[in-house]
Amino acid sequence: MPITCFIRYEIDPFKREAFEQYARSWGEAIPRAGADLIGYFAPHEGSATTAYGVYTIDTLAAYEAYRARLAADPLGRENYEFARRERFILKEDRIFLKLASAPHGAPPSGQAGA
Repeated sequence: MPITCFIRYEIDPFKREAFEQYARSWGEAIPRAGADLIGYFAPHEGSATTAYGVYTIDTLAAYEAYRARLAADPLGRENYEFARRERFILKEDRIFLKLASAPHGAPPSGQAGA
């Protein structure tokens, strides 16, 4: 079963558009480097400073190879430089989790999932 990487970002609330540009670039580079991107999530309601990036990868060893490919990717390098230059990311925390609730059951007939 793959592991999921959750990245929690603290971003400058006045540079949300820069974070969204950063997220769109990862939307191309991350899958090309070998991870299954679930998505990047920018503030919408509530906190104006919390954002997330979420993707899955097979193993921590596969993660190391993926990170090397991402760093070598032209768009990946450009995106890292963009974040460094624009300074919209104030803090970044990364955690790897495994799915513990699988297999999921189907919702009762006529009801949407929770």
